[in-house]
Amino acid sequence: MKKIILTTSAPAPIGPYSQAIQLDGLLFCSGQIALDPVSGEMKNATLEEETRQVLANLSALLTAGGASTDAVIKTTIYLTDMNDFALVNGIYAEYFGESKPARSTVAVSALPKGAKIEIEAIASVLSK
Repeated sequence: MKKIILTTSAPAPIGPYSQAIQLDGLLFCSGQIALDPVSGEMKNATLEEETRQVLANLSALLTAGGASTDAVIKTTIYLTDMNDFALVNGIYAEYFGESKPARSTVAVSALPKGAKIEIEAIASVLSK
């Protein structure tokens, strides 16, 4: 059965979608941008700050859905400028460590709220 995941630890959806969906042992996390979950404002003074907020938001969804970074199977990164790849890749490597999920990185012309980066993920739900 499909379970909708909703947490105040990650930004509220800004459209008609769920933060994450849990189904058949998998957690499908919607793309996260650098919205602060408390203020609703973008945290994007620098690309590093923006990337770290995106990953913090993703982490909150993983936790709320019963998963962790080690359980992430696949991510997709959307970047408005592929020249930012090296910086994002370094922060991403810190975040995921040795778990190294499968990944795609896609250049896009624009993202919501003027974001420079968005990341979505699919994870295996931890057994309880």
